[in-house]
Amino acid sequence: MKKDGGIAKKDNKRMTSRMKKIEFVKMTGAGNDFVLVDNRDARLDVDWMAFARAACDRRYGVGADGLLVIEKSSRADFAMNYYNADGSYGGMCGNGGRCASRFVMEDGKCQSVQFEALGHIYRAQELGYSISLRMKNPNLLLAKTKVPLFKTKLLITWIDTGAPHAVLFLNEMPSGLRRKLSGADINAIGRAIRSHRRFAPDGTNVDFIELIDETTISMRTYERGVENETLACGTGAVASAVVSAQRFGLRPPIAVKTRSGEVLTVSFKIKGERISQVDLTGSARKLFVGHLKYGASAKRILD
Repeated sequence: MKKDGGIAKKDNKRMTSRMKKIEFVKMTGAGNDFVLVDNRDARLDVDWMAFARAACDRRYGVGADGLLVIEKSSRADFAMNYYNADGSYGGMCGNGGRCASRFVMEDGKCQSVQFEALGHIYRAQELGYSISLRMKNPNLLLAKTKVPLFKTKLLITWIDTGAPHAVLFLNEMPSGLRRKLSGADINAIGRAIRSHRRFAPDGTNVDFIELIDETTISMRTYERGVENETLACGTGAVASAVVSAQRFGLRPPIAVKTRSGEVLTVSFKIKGERISQVDLTGSARKLFVGHLKYGASAKRILD
């Protein structure tokens, strides 16, 4: 009996040594939600890709569109690493950057910050309840390309705003396909476009846009890495606003109505084909704080 008890104690000790207690903050940027971990003191040595899958799971974890890990930077106030809900390393996340900035501003009691992401320095400032983030200048990948899908040819503009986005306008889509987009079929349609060979090898995010007036659009986004429609997307809002201005002459600042019901405002300068001084502005706030017992070996949240 003593021997068995000793073995049990050793097993418990091993389990405890593999368990990591990870403090987190749940945040939302216009409905785009994130688990944020502050690792600026570098005390956590974690496989963040595996942790993202566990923490972002909406049934067995906290639930989120993605994971934000903020770390120390020698070039800025902090560095931001973004992981999609499926564990893949994401491109730039506009709403995630605004949420990370809000967290650091509140922690440091300041109204502006700079952070590093994918080698680029971003600048954010507080504007009342909103956070405004200066984005990278967009890069047009494919202008008005026709993609054969669903027994038709979809007119798509492909643009990189820190992450790649395929932008489609509802008024240019067949009526039957538009009707399907009004329901859950948006995920099936978005998934087919996201993985089309035209956007290989990494795939793309997909934005479905409706023109409202000369300064307003509505947007629904299928996000790769989440593999689902999200309630908002920052880089998608920038992509949609910029392409709307280029294609239909909308005038910035452009209000982007997201699926959450919140509005993201995108302002920028246009000079010929060049787009610059892109600012993404909208809400960013904490929802709650907590901690997770994470089993590093099992790669899951423990009781």
